[in-house]
Amino acid sequence: MTGRLNLVAASFALTALAYGLARFAYGLLLPRIRDDLALSTSAAGWIGGGAFAAYCLGIVLAFLLGGRLGPRRVAMLAGLAATAGMALAAAAASGRVLGLAITLTGLSTGLASPPLAAAVTRRFDEADRPKANGAINAGTAAGIVLSGLATLATAGAWRELYAVFAGLGGIVTLWLRFALPAGAAGPGPAGFPRAILTRPGLAGLCAGAFLMGLSSTAIWTFGADILRGGLAFSGRQVALAWIVLGCGGSLGAATGLLTARFGTGRVHRIALLGMALGETALALGSTLGSTLGAAAGPSIPALGFAAMGLFGTAYIVASGTFLIQGIHRLPDRPDLGLGIPFLTLAVGQAVGAPLFGSLTETAGPGIALLAFAAIAGGATLFPAAGPPLTPRAAPAPPGRAPE
Repeated sequence: MTGRLNLVAASFALTALAYGLARFAYGLLLPRIRDDLALSTSAAGWIGGGAFAAYCLGIVLAFLLGGRLGPRRVAMLAGLAATAGMALAAAAASGRVLGLAITLTGLSTGLASPPLAAAVTRRFDEADRPKANGAINAGTAAGIVLSGLATLATAGAWRELYAVFAGLGGIVTLWLRFALPAGAAGPGPAGFPRAILTRPGLAGLCAGAFLMGLSSTAIWTFGADILRGGLAFSGRQVALAWIVLGCGGSLGAATGLLTARFGTGRVHRIALLGMALGETALALGSTLGSTLGAAAGPSIPALGFAAMGLFGTAYIVASGTFLIQGIHRLPDRPDLGLGIPFLTLAVGQAVGAPLFGSLTETAGPGIALLAFAAIAGGATLFPAAGPPLTPRAAPAPPGRAPE
C-alpha cells in the first residue's frame, strides 16, 4: 500500500480496535457479564461511566504528549492501553477488576483520535482531509460489526472474546509502528493554549457534543440489556442487532462526502434527529414488548433492528460532523480541533451512563429512552460551527503563543 493508504488503513484499524472492540463491545457483552459477575444496573452504569471518564483523561494526555512524542507514539500508547484493558477484562473475577479493565479501554479511545487527526493533517492536503478523517472515523462501525460476528460465533463467551480482541490489539499496535509518521507533530504550539477556547463557534459546538454524548449512552452501554429485557431478544438476536448497528454506522464513511454535498449544518442536524428517532423507536419497541409480549408477533424484532441500524448510522455521521467542524474551526491545531469536541462528547457519556442506569431502575427503560432521545433532539439547538477563521482573525503564526 502507498504511504497515505497505509496510514488510513492502520488508523481505521486502531479506531475499530479502540472504539468498536475495546470500548463499545462492553455494551454488547454486558448481559453475559452481569450474569457472571452479578452486577446491578447501577453498577454496570458506573463502570461504563468510568470508561467515558477515562476517555476524557486520554484526550487530555494526547494533547499534552502529542507535541513531544508525535502521532505515532501516542497512537501506539492507545493500542497498548486497549490491549492491556481487554486482556485484564478477560481475567476479571469481580466488578472492581472489570471496572479497572474497562477504564483502561476507555483511556485508549481518548489517546487514539488526536494523533490520528494530526497524522492525517501531515499527510493529506486540506481538500482530502475530510474524506480521510470520515473513513477513519467509520472504523468504529467495523469494530462493532466484528464484535457482533464474534459474539455469534462464540455464543457470547465474553472472556474468550476479550482475550481474542487483546491479541488483535497487539497486531494493530505493531502495524501503527510502520504506518504513522514518526517524530513530533510538526511546527506549531504544543500543549493546550487556553485562548483557543474563545474561538467563535467552539462553545456551541461543545455544548451540542456534550448533549449528543449524554444521549448516546442509552444504546452504547445498555442497548443489549434493553433488547434482551424489553424486546425479549435472544442472545443471537442481540448479536445480530449489534451487527446491524455497526453496518448502519459504516455509512459514516461517507460523512465527508455528505457534508460537501449538503452542507455540514444540515447533515449535523439530520444525524442528531436520527439518533433521537432511533432511541424513540427502541422505547416504543420496549413498551410494546412489555405489554403485548408474543401477541406483537414479528413487529417487535423488526422495530428493534430498525432502531439499532438507524442509531448506528446517525451516531457515526453525527460524530463525524463534530470531527470535521472541530478541525475546520482550529486548522492550526487539528489535534485540539478533534479533541475538544470529542472530549466534551465523552464528558456527556461519562455523565449519561450512570444517569441512564439510575433512571432505568426508577422509571423503566421506556421512559429513560424517551428522556435521552429528547436530549439528542435538544443538541440540534446548537448550530454547527461556521466557516474557518479568516487569515486576519487566525491565531499567531507557529512558534508564537496566541494572544
